[in-house]
Amino acid sequence: MIDETRPRAIRRVIENRDELRTSVVQVVGLATRTLSILTRDLEPEIYGHDRFLEAVKHFVLARSFSRVRVLISEPTRTMRAGHRFVTLARRLSSYIEFRHLGADFAPRAEAFLLADDTALVYRADASRYEGLCGTWEPAATRRHLDDFDAMWEGSEQSAELRALRV
Repeated sequence: MIDETRPRAIRRVIENRDELRTSVVQVVGLATRTLSILTRDLEPEIYGHDRFLEAVKHFVLARSFSRVRVLISEPTRTMRAGHRFVTLARRLSSYIEFRHLGADFAPRAEAFLLADDTALVYRADASRYEGLCGTWEPAATRRHLDDFDAMWEGSEQSAELRALRV
């Protein structure tokens, strides 16, 4: 018997920037409650792109209970560059929160975006575009979400992020 309520699972390898952008937008579109993002510096070519910004804006404005949490390991780089996602977050500050990855956590080579506890875009090396996208990966997403939640609780808004007013 086929479960009609379960979304169609798509799993694919990401090989370049355009595929990464497309995957990120697709996974944002699957979120119903939360987006959790672990990034080094908000990667402007991904998280500052028009399609991503529109998808996030639609996500938070369509649901009064939505939440976007972003952990940044190198906020100083974000501050120097300026960022369109930060500008959006200032306007939607009730929905989007940034934190600096706490010093208690080892520097992370990975980067990921999680939609609720079911879909993800994962890159083992944040300096590269290559990675994996899964639109129905609850076990893997839950594992990364548990890790993200622990990092989130051990992190706080840094001076750099306060200077950005986010």
